[in-house]
Amino acid sequence: MRTIKIQCFQHVHFEDLGCINNWIAKNGHSVSYTKFYENYLIPEPESYDWLIIMGGPMSVYDEEKFPWLIDEKKAIYQAIEKNKTVIGICLGSQLIADVLGVEVYKNSEKEIGWFDITLTGLEKSEKIFGKNRIEKLKVFHWHGDTYMLPENSVRLAFSECCENQAFLYKENVLALQFHLEVTEQSIGAMIKNGKNELINGKYIQSEIEISQQTGFIESNNNMMFQILDNLNKAK
Repeated sequence: MRTIKIQCFQHVHFEDLGCINNWIAKNGHSVSYTKFYENYLIPEPESYDWLIIMGGPMSVYDEEKFPWLIDEKKAIYQAIEKNKTVIGICLGSQLIADVLGVEVYKNSEKEIGWFDITLTGLEKSEKIFGKNRIEKLKVFHWHGDTYMLPENSVRLAFSECCENQAFLYKENVLALQFHLEVTEQSIGAMIKNGKNELINGKYIQSEIEISQQTGFIESNNNMMFQILDNLNKAK
């Protein structure tokens, strides 16, 4: 497996790479950060192989409040144009959808907590999630926005709450609404910084409900590692 240079776009201090850091260290890859909540510098796409775009509580259409979104969208578009491997998680997936020209909008319900996704049976779904994947997987969610599918993309997963949970654009741009990267520490940080969102809702679990299901972290992380390995083999 080849060694790669990864650029991470991070929007808030409490949504980080999580278990992806373990995969990077294990395989001898390197990672650099653009932290938009600090003084940031966006490198040219030629300086990295992969771009990983993390989540955050803001929305893609909050450019007036977060003007750095304009610069970030341009950088994501350039990375896609340069045929880089691009992975977007939660807000990151929505940013990919936005730069590919489709609408990102508020879903009918927020989805926060541990809920099932269903993987499609398509060949590209198998390519990303693995041939031995199970059809349903309980994953961690924290999102209120969703999107339409971009042209030339394939839907990989859906849930009862959200029709488009994941898509692959061409062969190397992956959008995931959910958080396979979570650790106990990162879930705790998200709860601490997002408690105001844990209100009564059809697809919103309480802090206790979320904390009682951390046993699913291992299966989520294993799936994340499988995805990363498969994407690295594909290039």
